[in-house]
Amino acid sequence: MSVKLRGHHSLCVLTFIGHGYSPAFSKNYEAVVKRLNAGEAALLVEGPDEICAVLINEEEQPHCFNCSVVERDKAAVTLISRLLGTELRVGDELVLSSHLVTKMRKAYAEGVFKTACQNCEWVEFCDEISSSGFQKVHLHNPMKP
Repeated sequence: MSVKLRGHHSLCVLTFIGHGYSPAFSKNYEAVVKRLNAGEAALLVEGPDEICAVLINEEEQPHCFNCSVVERDKAAVTLISRLLGTELRVGDELVLSSHLVTKMRKAYAEGVFKTACQNCEWVEFCDEISSSGFQKVHLHNPMKP
């Protein structure tokens, strides 16, 4: 089985430390990260994914459908593709191994993914996590023993 992830969430999981839009959102996000840590592949999807699932049921339409979020997805997939040296597309699977997570975190810290994070309300928060050496993150933390 695979974890359905939209493009920009492949970057967001790098800095997840348990915070989110609501307790239910954070609990769901934690469950998704546990599955990734257990070795499940991430299946790249278009639009809302398993992290978005809790927000989809809210009365007010969540930002998950906004054009700006869709553009961040496209930018993230393009930038991750460049980093990996292979073109990723919706429907492809990506195993977030410790090696890949380390490589992606290094690229994040160097600003490689900045265009995929533009206009995201969490960017400053994620940048703080990055500048602290990704301490307390929940996805594989290969930087710690």
